[in-house]
Amino acid sequence: MKTSFLIFLTKGVTITGKILGRKASVFPGKLAYDADPKILTKVNYPKYVIGVTGSSGKGSTIELIEHGLKKAGYSVACNKSGSNGIYAITTLILNNVTIFKKNPKKDVFLIELDERHIKLAFLKPTLTHLVVTNITRDQPVRNKTPEFIYDNIFSAVKSKTHLIINADDPMVNKITTTYQDKITTYGINKTKYDYLKPKINAVDNAYCPLCHTKLIYDYYHYGHLGNYKCPNKDFKRGNVDYEGTDVNLENKTMKINNHLVKINKDILYAAYATLASYTTLKTIGIDDKIINETYNTDPIKAKRGNVYKIFNRDLIMLESKNENALSYYQSLEYITRTKGKKTIILGFDNVSRRYKYNDLSWLYDVEFEKLNDSNIDKIICIGRFKYDVATRLSYANIDEKKIVLLKDINNLLKVVKKTKGKIFTMVCFDMTERIKNLVGDLK
Repeated sequence: MKTSFLIFLTKGVTITGKILGRKASVFPGKLAYDADPKILTKVNYPKYVIGVTGSSGKGSTIELIEHGLKKAGYSVACNKSGSNGIYAITTLILNNVTIFKKNPKKDVFLIELDERHIKLAFLKPTLTHLVVTNITRDQPVRNKTPEFIYDNIFSAVKSKTHLIINADDPMVNKITTTYQDKITTYGINKTKYDYLKPKINAVDNAYCPLCHTKLIYDYYHYGHLGNYKCPNKDFKRGNVDYEGTDVNLENKTMKINNHLVKINKDILYAAYATLASYTTLKTIGIDDKIINETYNTDPIKAKRGNVYKIFNRDLIMLESKNENALSYYQSLEYITRTKGKKTIILGFDNVSRRYKYNDLSWLYDVEFEKLNDSNIDKIICIGRFKYDVATRLSYANIDEKKIVLLKDINNLLKVVKKTKGKIFTMVCFDMTERIKNLVGDLK
């Protein structure tokens, strides 16, 4: 009876929260989980319970998987709001089971998972598939090192879970040396955007996980993702089950095992999200006709990188994940690859939504030196940490005349109007919403 009551309570609080205009994705589950930390072991699950985890790319990947599953006729419970901790997971699952028999109300539970919360959510081996996008330095105050995250993810995986992993990441691919159950791999072959030496000074993984000899790379996609091998021949990227080839970001297309698919954003992380979702859909047996419809006939719009028009100029909103240098790097790469004059909006109000520590050391892992570009007109620093961001830019030898410190974000568009070129926002999620509201007010 206690479990049924907690399911009823979760549903009731969720409905009440939504009536009051709240997302209600965390607090309802908190009430249930705090009352019984084993609550998720006492409900029944559908045939497919698919988790998506990794340092970045979870949100983009999960939206594409959901789109394909719905095209195939599955009903899907999904936490695509971005809340991915144990309380949010509890909210999602309890809202999608019946109160008394505790049976699933959906065909699939598709769950974005915080790397450290997998072991809290799945005390029983109920996770049928786990997609791992990458493992990089991310939120160092909380997540310490990539090795720490690796241990948190894979120590929580039970033998019955089918792993779907990005083999281009040696830190992720390491699991193939020890895991004895099903593994499906994916990766991207050489592209015209690759480079022979790492462009990032702070590469997160460079050594063989078995003998600790430095890995040799044929090419890098970005960060430590690419095609690598150990000179002692005991570890390599090797062949993958699903391989992306002929990546064309300008046309937003790629081939996966020789099938042409569209990418919903002209940036390499979008190709990875497409490949990860494609691999997942194929792994659970979705028909090729449905998959073609998912990506080519009726594709979904990219979750990030939306383009707006203000002052007869493009405003491109790139969301960069704080405390993740690789996320920022991809935004920097995208901006510098774009031709013509540019204005950049950079900053954040909160380092993290999970804790109060305002550690800013990660700013010095971000390659802001890439912004030494004559086509950049102004870099507008906003948010509570604008002075810290401006200081980091000064260490990158950015011309001080290009740096604008904005005290009041409400004046942002007035300042932007006086600048030149395409406008890029490179901010975190909360700040993106504030800028969207300003653009909406302007229109």
